Amino acid sequence: MAKTFARGLANSRTSKLIAVGSRSRESADEFGSEFNISKCYDSYESLLADKDVRAVYISTPHSFHAEWAIKSAEAGKHILCEKPLGINHAEAMAIVEAAYENNVFLMEAFMYRCHPQTARLVEILKKTTIGDIRVIKATFSFRAKFDPNSRLFNNALGGGSILDVGCYAISMSRLIAGIANGKDFEEPLEIKGSGYIGKSNVDEYASVLLKFPNEIIAEVTTGISVSQENIVQIFGTEGNVTVPNPWTPSPEGGTTKITINKYGEPTKEIIITCKDFLYAIEADVVAKCIEAKQASSPTMSWDDSLGNMKVLDEWRASI
Repeated sequence: MAKTFARGLANSRTSKLIAVGSRSRESADEFGSEFNISKCYDSYESLLADKDVRAVYISTPHSFHAEWAIKSAEAGKHILCEKPLGINHAEAMAIVEAAYENNVFLMEAFMYRCHPQTARLVEILKKTTIGDIRVIKATFSFRAKFDPNSRLFNNALGGGSILDVGCYAISMSRLIAGIANGKDFEEPLEIKGSGYIGKSNVDEYASVLLKFPNEIIAEVTTGISVSQENIVQIFGTEGNVTVPNPWTPSPEGGTTKITINKYGEPTKEIIITCKDFLYAIEADVVAKCIEAKQASSPTMSWDDSLGNMKVLDEWRASI
């Protein structure tokens, strides 16, 4: 993820990559050489001590997010932290508290939330184009080769599909349910999950049924050991909307689409054209908020992140 973000950041309108911190000199220098970074530190502490660094991007395994997000806040650095914000709701609360106490910006890095495609989806749903929303289906699942030492399958590193990619589908479902109920996001009233716990003691694939206020139901599916169709579908009383590529829309610019099927009418395709790189857009959102002296971003607010973590906790507990 660090390399993916660095490639995108090179196309940012507002931000510049000036330093990298790693756990070894060798890996720091290797990363720095690839991305032409002059300051390569063999520890995270050294990077946080650099007065020229205004903001940090945290892309460590999930289990290290809380430690380094809190230390970054205490060092006075603004923070873009990879998802999930922590490995549970308690960690996420501690991170938010550290950002609040140290007056720094903090955002969980759900890059899809920053893309114009998501903004257009929100616009379509707010117009009640498909009537009242009733059912949401969201899937993010892929097949990785089993390796008990990799972050995906290592329980000590916060492995498992729910934390790694299920968090996307939960955040999208809560966003859509929120739109239906006139809010920025919505919290479920009921959570019923099922899943498969593999031999390394992490969830390899899982599903959950969420019931939201006003009789809205969301079916969310995720996986790290099985490939599925990664789409979002919203079904309403007058039609449905499909987002074929919800999670990584036009990573290096280009076009994406949203399909609207209103009952009794021809299917309509909404084309979204974006010239900017996906991760550059995310970095620019962060920079804009920092310059405006905002503690959080409406793109992914603290309350939104905390609510998402709480659902992830309950989903994992249910299986």
